[in-house]
Amino acid sequence: MVFRNDDWLSQVREDVVEPDREIVDPHHHLWPGEQMGYDLPEFLADMGAGHRVVETVFMECGSAYREDGADHLKPIGETEYVAAAADQAAAQGAVTRISAIVGRADLAGPHLDEVLDAHTGAAGGRFRGIRHAGARAEPAEAFRIKGDAPEGLYGMDAFRKGVARLGERGLTYDTWHYHYQNEDFLDLARAVPSTTMVLDHFGTPVGIGPYAGQREAIFGPWKDHMAAIAECPNVVAKLGGLAMPDNGFGWDTRDTPATSDEIVEAHAPWYTHMLDCFGADRCMFESNFPVDRWSMSYTVYWNAMKKLVADRPEAEKAALFAGTARRTYRL
Repeated sequence: MVFRNDDWLSQVREDVVEPDREIVDPHHHLWPGEQMGYDLPEFLADMGAGHRVVETVFMECGSAYREDGADHLKPIGETEYVAAAADQAAAQGAVTRISAIVGRADLAGPHLDEVLDAHTGAAGGRFRGIRHAGARAEPAEAFRIKGDAPEGLYGMDAFRKGVARLGERGLTYDTWHYHYQNEDFLDLARAVPSTTMVLDHFGTPVGIGPYAGQREAIFGPWKDHMAAIAECPNVVAKLGGLAMPDNGFGWDTRDTPATSDEIVEAHAPWYTHMLDCFGADRCMFESNFPVDRWSMSYTVYWNAMKKLVADRPEAEKAALFAGTARRTYRL
C-alpha cells in the first residue's frame, strides 16, 4: 500500500464548503516509513487543506509494531508511536489534535487485560478502545486490502468475552468486515449489548472480484441488515470508507480523481439509508484516510459530506461532523 498520489489528486481542486464548520475526524491512520508515505507531515498537510478539523481519532492499522518482546504486546508499539506523533504535532502548534487512539489487541487471547493496561500506559491519556476486525476476504486474491480474520471470529466464545471485557472497562469496540458478514456482526451486537460497538465503513459492501457488477443485488439485503443492526442500541455507525478500491466504484483507476459531486451522486443512497436507520446521533462521518485517498482528496471527501447533508437540520450536522464522535470516544 503506497499513498504517494499527490500529483494525481491535484488534478481536482475545489473550494472548501462551509470552511468554518467544526470537524472531528474519527478514523484515520498513520503509516511511518518512506515506502508507505503517510506519516505525520502528510497527515498534517491533509488536515490543513482548508476544512476546520480540530480533533481526530487514530485507528489501528498494524503500523510501527514492536519488533521484539512478547507477541501479544507488539501492537503497543503502534500506540507508542502515535502518542509521540500527537505530542509532536501539538509541539509544532498544529491546529488539529490527535485526541484519541484505538489500538489492537487479540480479544480472544489470554492476555487481554495486560494488553489493555499497556495501551493505557502508552497512550498518554488518549486510549479509548480496540479494533480487532472481523473482516475475512473471500476470495483473498481479489482484494486490495485483505482482511484475514479467522472464520467465525464473531461467534467465538472467547472473542465475545473479550468484547464484553472492553465494555466492563469503559472502552469501545471498533470493527470492520465485509457485507457478507453483516449477519454475524448482528449476532455479536445482540450477544454483547453492554459494549459500545462502532461499525466501520458501512459493513464494506464489496464490488470487486465475484462481487463486481452486483451492487444492486447487494444493496437490498444490505439495507435489511443495516436496519436490523440499527435496532441494537449499543451500535454506532461510522459513515465513510465507501471509496476504498474494494468497494468497486473504480475511482482509483480513473485518469482523474473523484469530485465531491460525483461522490455524492454515487454514494448518497448508502449514506441516506444509514442516517434513516441510525439517526444522526448514532452516526459520524469518517475520512478513512489515507485509504480513501486512493480515490479522492481530503478536501473533496469533506466537501461531499457537507453537500450530502446540506438540507438537514443544524443539530444533525453538528452530530455528524463532531458531536457523535466526541461522545463515543469521550473526547
